[in-house]
Amino acid sequence: MAGIRMTKPWVALSPDSIDALPAQLGVYQIANAANEVTKIGYAGGREAFGIRTALQRELDEGGVSFRAELTHGYMTRFEELLMIHMHDHNALPPGNQDHAQKVGRLMIDGANATPNTEASS
Repeated sequence: MAGIRMTKPWVALSPDSIDALPAQLGVYQIANAANEVTKIGYAGGREAFGIRTALQRELDEGGVSFRAELTHGYMTRFEELLMIHMHDHNALPPGNQDHAQKVGRLMIDGANATPNTEASS
């Protein structure tokens, strides 16, 4: 089910690429030079200029490239992307290790999504 994965091409994280984006809510992935996802993030209502503000922070922290989706359902999509990454790699990206106990389990190849029962206490 490749349709639920973020498959947009990687874009170099730079002031120009950030300025080209609209100031809207959304989710994003940050990658290293080998195009390996190092962080999944979101731009919510507290970001003054939406995805632009969030990606500027990632640039300041050393991000190399990004891909993004604009969506008002950013929290749902953020959690979904974390579950997909966990399913594909059996680990979260290095920049999301603080979410390890909060991420549900997703069975992409099966018919059901199964919540992480250990984290629900």
